[in-house]
Amino acid sequence: MLLQRDRRFQSADHALELAWNAPREWPPDQPNGKGILLVHGLGDSPGSFIDIAPLLASQGYRVRTLLLPGHGTQPSDMLDVSINDWRLTVAQQVALLRQEVGQVYLGGFSTGANLVLEYAMDDQAIAGLLLFSPAFKASLPFDWLLPWVSWVKPWFRHPDGPAPQQSPLRYQNVPTHGFAQFYLSSTAVRAKLAMHTFDRPVLLVSAAHDSVVDVAFVRETFSQRFPNPASRMIWYGELASTQRNGRMLVRSDQLPGEHISQFSHMSVLFSPENPQYGRRGTQPMCSNGQNAEGYRHCMAGDAVWYSDWGYREVGKVHARLTYNPYFEWQAQVMTQVLQASQPLESTR
Repeated sequence: MLLQRDRRFQSADHALELAWNAPREWPPDQPNGKGILLVHGLGDSPGSFIDIAPLLASQGYRVRTLLLPGHGTQPSDMLDVSINDWRLTVAQQVALLRQEVGQVYLGGFSTGANLVLEYAMDDQAIAGLLLFSPAFKASLPFDWLLPWVSWVKPWFRHPDGPAPQQSPLRYQNVPTHGFAQFYLSSTAVRAKLAMHTFDRPVLLVSAAHDSVVDVAFVRETFSQRFPNPASRMIWYGELASTQRNGRMLVRSDQLPGEHISQFSHMSVLFSPENPQYGRRGTQPMCSNGQNAEGYRHCMAGDAVWYSDWGYREVGKVHARLTYNPYFEWQAQVMTQVLQASQPLESTR
């Protein structure tokens, strides 16, 4: 297995690391003839969908994840990967899934959401989409410089520094070239959406305080470019009534009872019961923009609050929020959106 051969393991639990980083299939016990391909984000792994995929399989879908080139082994393996490598992988895996099912859906997280939307805009046979924290536009004001910067500065954070480069579950340092490919994925999506709307059912999930994505742009894009009446956008955070419409579902992201100050880019994906990222998860993300004392406090297992990257509040240490307290409700909305797509019989 190439992944096992090339991976730079981060712990003694090689089985856990391979389970998170290897592509996987969840075959349904009672197949409905439909399949869903799920695509992870930049620097992440197929394990992003370890809670979502079994739910979909339990509803009859054949569910598969893929591993994007440059991922799963060590961050330096992304130095020579291009967006076309990622596009080709998505197209190949869609073709393989079509050999097994009569109807295909796509899902993606962050950069993966960009990749599946770009593909589906050109493939009318894709029945619907699940887009988690889609990164249509970065919150960085100068992201257009990334393709040029990558030639002169391969790393924003040098790989030989003291900070860890990866965890058992994902990369913690990504080459500048990787960020450049993300930028290209976002411009490709925006170009297609400027020309055409996407008329099939979509579930789009965003956190209001996402530090990675321009979520106001994503929200407006949903309203204007995803017209299907069955489509839904879940918005975790506050939202003025003038910014809402009947297809938006809003939940507060301030939950003091759970020590949650705000949701994060990644938190929308995981159940509170997830063994690694849940309420009592074994993989806390203590590197969250706070000072060294706060980091040590978190790593020692002391009580912390949770937020997206960089949030600070006097008297509180914030780790990254890595789970979704509304996970079960979100899964119900996901089911409703998928069920609203074109019946399988009418596609044959």
